[in-house]
Amino acid sequence: MWPYPRTLAHRGGGTLAPENTLAALRCGLAYGYRAVEFDVMLASDGVPVVVHDPELGRTVAGRGHVSDYTAAQLGAMDAGAWFGPAFAGEGVPTFDAVVSYCKAQRIWMNIEIKPAPGFDVATGVTVARAARGHFAQEIAAGEVLPLLSSFSIEALRAARQAAPELARGWLVEQIPDGWERQARELGVVALHCDHQQLTRALALEVKAEGLGLFCYTVNTPERASELLAWGVDGFCTDRIDLIKAGK
Repeated sequence: MWPYPRTLAHRGGGTLAPENTLAALRCGLAYGYRAVEFDVMLASDGVPVVVHDPELGRTVAGRGHVSDYTAAQLGAMDAGAWFGPAFAGEGVPTFDAVVSYCKAQRIWMNIEIKPAPGFDVATGVTVARAARGHFAQEIAAGEVLPLLSSFSIEALRAARQAAPELARGWLVEQIPDGWERQARELGVVALHCDHQQLTRALALEVKAEGLGLFCYTVNTPERASELLAWGVDGFCTDRIDLIKAGK
């Protein structure tokens, strides 16, 4: 059900580095995390880039939308200064650059397909094909692969069509009524939900259905222990300084 790491660094480095940057990945690695979650959407030229918000301004200095700029233009923007002067000049990385770093450092990836509005299918197809290209040898060898996930049902369907070899997780805030039917239709291996919306009874139902169960974003060791006792398989955390990797 869950052949993956248990604890993941949220967006690379949690609260200790600017999210979804190469600096964040280096930070997570420094704390012993060899499993990471990050977000991917498309730049205007169709190149997948690692960033969370479709609009600029919160973590990336600029105006407008990610989809207004090419990957090269986004890479030249400052995605680190908001966090602290030590990270000034950290750009928006491409998906290829992040995957290459993670593979080189043996970091497992939960790749969230996070399409900008109106780009669900295109993002699902592009990210899935790119991931499949990066892991062609691992697919052939039957090794553990990255997990694709998304809130977008359209993106999950498109990813399944484009790269059926890559497993997928369905992201929800609260596990909805009828989740069993929808999960089967999507062909996902796991449900990913907000831990604050999860109950022990619902966790047991998901596990009884034979699915993996992943939670976001768990930031205290006490809550992590409680969720694991309920049968939750894994979670991401912002507090990589409080929750040890693999624990």
